[in-house]
Amino acid sequence: MKNNALNQYQHVVAIGGGHGLGRVLSTLSFLGPKLTGIVATTDNGGSTGRLRAEKDCIAWGDLRNCLTQLSKKPSVGSLMFEYRFNGESELNGHNLGNLMLTALDELCVRPLEAINLVRQFLNIETRLIPMSEEPTHLVAMEACGRSVFGEINVDKMEDTPIALSLDPLVQATCEACEAIREADIIILGPGSFLTSIMPPLLLPKIAKALAESNAEVILIDNLTEEPSPIANCGLAQKLDWCHQVLGLKIVDKVLRHADTPSQDGYISYFPLRSSHHRGLHDKRALATALAQMMPDKLSQLKSS
Repeated sequence: MKNNALNQYQHVVAIGGGHGLGRVLSTLSFLGPKLTGIVATTDNGGSTGRLRAEKDCIAWGDLRNCLTQLSKKPSVGSLMFEYRFNGESELNGHNLGNLMLTALDELCVRPLEAINLVRQFLNIETRLIPMSEEPTHLVAMEACGRSVFGEINVDKMEDTPIALSLDPLVQATCEACEAIREADIIILGPGSFLTSIMPPLLLPKIAKALAESNAEVILIDNLTEEPSPIANCGLAQKLDWCHQVLGLKIVDKVLRHADTPSQDGYISYFPLRSSHHRGLHDKRALATALAQMMPDKLSQLKSS
């Protein structure tokens, strides 16, 4: 995608977690080192949750997923990284990539160093930064005042929480804040609104960096309804809820799927659905749509 207009931007940041962020990063991987992913680290399910309980480490699952999707082609390294153990032993259900990252974390000074070692191993140019290098959990508050602890339980809630927080309230990774302040474009989502997009934004220093950034912030909406307590809220309600929780307005534009391109205020509609899976964005269509939503910097320079 050498001719994609996003190439004119020097700093593109994508924030989120799970499969959605990995899809965006792999879509925009042609940007190379100009692209940075800031990844949620609050997952507490599956292999990741077991390692967190045993090692008191950050959640590696979403980072591993992003690394795998950024691998340029299937290789022994990428296959190893995604290998999942089966059988009756204690390794059953564990992902080898999660174990490798945990081991590297214990050998390195910082989790970020462990990630960079894997990036070198898999020949990945795009930067990946955990939202924090300290373990923390997502906590939601119900209208009755009861706290719901952990991503798994938050996803099971029936009603939209009145508040979200992190326990403990850890420090944001300084490189993540710096990337946000320098960004030309910041992309949120797609993915679970409460458990993938919101956790990084709950860190005060990341929220402050977003407030200080001059970047256009684009939210990529999901293609299908997510199994989440906020699923019954419309787009405007979700954005209002987000801005109320954070105490500041951060989203400038929204990208949504439609069979024909159109514009409705701050919402841009493009055909985005993959022909292979109705829940996945087509990579070429997504990259093209994002480019069309941004002003042409060269044209701006000529006109000025």
